[in-house]
Amino acid sequence: MACKTFAGPFTTFRSFPTSTKMNPMASRRDFLKQGSIGGMALASMLAREHLQGAVVPSSDLHHPPRAKRVIQLFMAGAASHLDMFDFKPELVKRHGEKSDFGEHVEAFQNGLGPWMKSPFEFERHGACGKLMSEIVEPLGEVVDDISFIHNVVGKSGVHSQATYLQATGFQFPGFPGAGSWVSYGLGSENEDLPSFVVLPDHRGFASNGPKNWGSAFLPTHTQGTTIFPQRANPIEDLHPQADYVTDESHGEGIDLVNRLNRLHQRSRPMDSRLDSRIRSYELAAKLQLSATRALDLSDEPAYVHKMYGLENAGKKYPKNINPEEETEYFGRKCLIARRLIERGVRFVQIWSGNDNSFPRRNWDSHEDMTRDHPSLSLGMARGTAALIKDLKQRGLLEDTIIHWTTEFGRMPSSQAGKGRDHNPFVFTNWFAGGGFKGGVTHGESDQWGYKPLDRKNPTLVYDTYATMLHQLGLDHERLTVRHNSIDRRLTDVHGHVIKEIIS
Repeated sequence: MACKTFAGPFTTFRSFPTSTKMNPMASRRDFLKQGSIGGMALASMLAREHLQGAVVPSSDLHHPPRAKRVIQLFMAGAASHLDMFDFKPELVKRHGEKSDFGEHVEAFQNGLGPWMKSPFEFERHGACGKLMSEIVEPLGEVVDDISFIHNVVGKSGVHSQATYLQATGFQFPGFPGAGSWVSYGLGSENEDLPSFVVLPDHRGFASNGPKNWGSAFLPTHTQGTTIFPQRANPIEDLHPQADYVTDESHGEGIDLVNRLNRLHQRSRPMDSRLDSRIRSYELAAKLQLSATRALDLSDEPAYVHKMYGLENAGKKYPKNINPEEETEYFGRKCLIARRLIERGVRFVQIWSGNDNSFPRRNWDSHEDMTRDHPSLSLGMARGTAALIKDLKQRGLLEDTIIHWTTEFGRMPSSQAGKGRDHNPFVFTNWFAGGGFKGGVTHGESDQWGYKPLDRKNPTLVYDTYATMLHQLGLDHERLTVRHNSIDRRLTDVHGHVIKEIIS
């Protein structure tokens, strides 16, 4: 007998012949195994049906994983590869000379002044001898754990579109964030915390805001949960604020809503949207306890606070970007990220920099590289180095991926004398942990740091995500969802695994 097609609101699976009688649970598990997305929602389903807990069994992954979770570090505003990780002797030699790219160049803001060397000194670090800028010096202590990629290319020099591309794999809104795809593919390891958590910049959201980590057409429970660790109320609307709400009345209200939801749900057994909404509210109730514990750093020893740069916690900082503030806030997010992944969170996204304003609050250094980048870089580098060392000493680095990214790079020519314009034509990403080789560099930019040296073989965002998913045990070509008659995936119709940087 021919198979039927079950078309839900989010995806499409092939069902069993109608003449076959099977255990409902067994059938649902087989649906997942037969579909192209492997074990996408099996984790939560198993937990709720009292099977093996919340962890997706390895047999439901596409291949044996090297990693279980991801911490993504996103530098909003476009961090300069030329002033941090990608040293260019030719710019030192040609500094101040009229820039000649040998081709037509599309500048974003008339940023084609003379060639400009980095205003920062570069030194070699680690056994690998990697040249890095003084403004990221703390990363020198862990550089032998990092895989650099210096030939990443973008598609747009516009912040919003480029941020979408790096965060979701597409240049436009309406697509799930990378963390949502990971959450969807792997499920959750903890019923009391979200599988995808976002820690924005303490000043506010980057370009596009929450659209960077939305679930779009994936189930709503996969979207990023936003937490502001430095605020008195880190998760909005988590605790009832009204004086007249008692614990007893609060519980009675929840019980009533649950009964009404289940009645509504029984009349619509094939619609998963209500179930996703119910689960999100159930999770919120659990978060009132679990999130509070995860965000409480008081039980961390003094040496850990010092390692992450939290010695001056609570200090009042000036309005302009400064290294002490960046160190504290970025370090705090890194430490909380470690505590979250210890508790089973699959994907933690840490942001540095918010949307454009004046004075600058991000990495968009059009006016002066020496004004913004040193503070942001040192804060980021100290927190990140602490995170890598901390994970390593706890035995967590080997199965945790750290991914450093930004929306594009900056030009090798000067702008306004001291700044750099946007450069979507080449920039840097790097990975650490999770089966990635340490102390290696893949891909090169050209002598100027303007475009890839090998223009026919650049690294695309699709390649970085294909590699990340591969390390998590997921085939990026099989992690798909049918939406509007198109099989969508994080890597669109592109991407290949960068085998040179994985072990």
